[in-house]
Amino acid sequence: MRKFVCAAVVTAFAVSVAMSGEYAGRITKIDGDKVTFVKKGKKGDKGEEITLTLAKDAKIVKGKFDKETKKFVAGDAIEGGKTALSDLVTKGGEKGAGAVIVTDDGDKNITEIRVMGGKKKKKDAN
Repeated sequence: MRKFVCAAVVTAFAVSVAMSGEYAGRITKIDGDKVTFVKKGKKGDKGEEITLTLAKDAKIVKGKFDKETKKFVAGDAIEGGKTALSDLVTKGGEKGAGAVIVTDDGDKNITEIRVMGGKKKKKDAN
């Protein structure tokens, strides 16, 4: 009986992970609660453009690179939430803002946006 319960828990966890999606790309437009982003494509190819709804309780955080998993994970919350995100997208111009988009089951709503910071340029020592 214990093996069955353990197998059921593992199966439920695997299904819930498979149902949600995580996409790297660039947010190009925010219109109300609709977020348009371009998924990262293969080198030289432009990725697919997708528009999804931002959930009311969605988290907007700074992404930080985890060296162990080699993925962007959630960091500190961005002050100003959606307004600050809109400003970052506007600042990015036509390219938009780099981010990792996390969706709920069925890819209907965005539950988390991890904004990726650009590389800082070194200042001249002169």
